[in-house]
Amino acid sequence: MSWIYLIVASLFEVAWTYSLKALSLQKIRAVDWQHVAAQPVGLLPLVPLLGYIAFGVGNVVFLSLAMRQIPTATAYATWMALAVVGLRIVDSVVLKQPFSLMHFVYTSLIIAGVLGLRRLE
Repeated sequence: MSWIYLIVASLFEVAWTYSLKALSLQKIRAVDWQHVAAQPVGLLPLVPLLGYIAFGVGNVVFLSLAMRQIPTATAYATWMALAVVGLRIVDSVVLKQPFSLMHFVYTSLIIAGVLGLRRLE
């Protein structure tokens, strides 16, 4: 179950990173708080902030649950590697950013390193 927690924590990390990317403090400062009841759409700039908080908390909770059973260095390396791979996939598939052979090679090296750590357990 701890490995499932680690995967979930990595998914939260990916979501947290993109919520951070979408976060705009300027837009939050520009919210007209006096008229927000009449126009709730004015609260849309808060969505990335709420995601940032929720995904961050979920990330920490699931990572800490995973580290109860998995050695800390292995858990942290795996969590970060899964997050990097997840970010690369989202960048390429959703955001249509270029993906080259070298991206594949270096991402594969990250995965190989994590698998090596897992074998040493």
